[in-house]
Amino acid sequence: MPLTLLPSSSFSFLSPTAKSTHSHRFFTIPHASTTQLAPKPPPVIKTAPVIVIGAGLAGLAAATRLNSDNIPFLLLEASDGVGGRVRTDVVDGFLLDRGFQIFITAYPEAQKLLNYNELNLRKFYSGARIYYDGKFHTVADPLRHFSDSVLSLGNPIGSVLDKLLIALTRVRVLSKSYEEIMSADEVSTIQLLKNSGFSDSMIGRFFRPFFGGIFFDPQLETTSRLFDFVFKCLALGDNTLPAKGIDEIPNQLAAKLPSDSLLLNTKVVSVDSDDSNSPLVTLESGEILKSELGVIMAVEQPAVDKILAGKKQPPQPPPPPGQRKKPARSTVCLYFSMDQDQVPVQDPVLFLNGSGKGIINNMFFATNVAPSYGPSNKALASVSLIGLYENTADDDLRAEVIKELSGWFEASKVESWRHLRTYRIGFAQPNQSPPTDLMKNPDIGPGLYLCGDYMTSATFDGALVSGRRAVEALLKDRALALV
Repeated sequence: MPLTLLPSSSFSFLSPTAKSTHSHRFFTIPHASTTQLAPKPPPVIKTAPVIVIGAGLAGLAAATRLNSDNIPFLLLEASDGVGGRVRTDVVDGFLLDRGFQIFITAYPEAQKLLNYNELNLRKFYSGARIYYDGKFHTVADPLRHFSDSVLSLGNPIGSVLDKLLIALTRVRVLSKSYEEIMSADEVSTIQLLKNSGFSDSMIGRFFRPFFGGIFFDPQLETTSRLFDFVFKCLALGDNTLPAKGIDEIPNQLAAKLPSDSLLLNTKVVSVDSDDSNSPLVTLESGEILKSELGVIMAVEQPAVDKILAGKKQPPQPPPPPGQRKKPARSTVCLYFSMDQDQVPVQDPVLFLNGSGKGIINNMFFATNVAPSYGPSNKALASVSLIGLYENTADDDLRAEVIKELSGWFEASKVESWRHLRTYRIGFAQPNQSPPTDLMKNPDIGPGLYLCGDYMTSATFDGALVSGRRAVEALLKDRALALV
């Protein structure tokens, strides 16, 4: 029997005049009327076919799938905009992404959902420049920068054998499907590299700052499954930034949703069930929403634990004996502006700290990659550290970064840079060190489903995949209920 649903305009509590913009209108749900003499009645319960909690990439992917199947939904977001961790701020005419974020064009799920031409993606150089022994040394993709890769064969960033092993790693990951990679036997990334024969110098000078910067994990404890997935995507695609900031990715997804489906500044405090096991969503305002088909929770794992408060918990592999719960990955990102003549290089390249000293992990000049990240006569530098540095004040951290960069580039230029903003991001990524399950079942109870990068892989693509899978699980359950 087919599932018949009402169109989204059937939500009686939503404004019929809402229009779709990047800053979607905030809708409110009216309280039941009260009188001064009568006791306050219980909150009025409103209904919606599907409720999605969280408008990050996972929630937007879930909403996109629901919309494509003409299933009405309500997307609730606690903050003032979509994107979750994928946000961009405008400061003095500069675009500041909230933390170091790069979009890889070969992400398979992203290719299905996003219009790359509309994003106007700007490419990084396919390789990196590594600071070691007081100098910069180039590591380049031989298929895209052959002459640069030949010239780099003799540099101290690994041996010739190491560079051959990179080519063999490329062949190995390209021979596997993404599904095979996600379910393969796993070890830590550091163990995989050692097992593959890479030298300590190659691991310390290249892999630690490069993949450590991607995973926010300098010890490379992240699962080899995630390493192989990212390595394959890097082999097939380009590192890029959208010309208007990383938040153009969630903005593009949100712009295609029904105008009355998104509620910003709407915080969920709990999810319970009524006597018929239908999920009830309680808002911070006190209003209660009842879902007719199911609730999809698309928030970060710590928020899931808080909202569910022990009622239902996402499936998690147990930690190894003697180990505590895995801590989340964290980072600090600092932005600096400068005049164009104070930029030491013009190339759109990522700089890595391969020295094993200092606090900087990586940095790049964002306006070299995408000139639209700053005013026409200015430039923007992004500097990333791994960890929160909770015991170091912002001013001290900024001073240490400037001091360190003055050793990388001409000191007189670096000292003229103006600090714009420091972002301390406590939950930059879930910790995905072994043991992992990167294909978790999103169904955790009657009418309740989970999505987010912690359910799949800690990547943009993993978040998008998890949103789709949550909707597929919901539709499967509803189809079975109608049989």
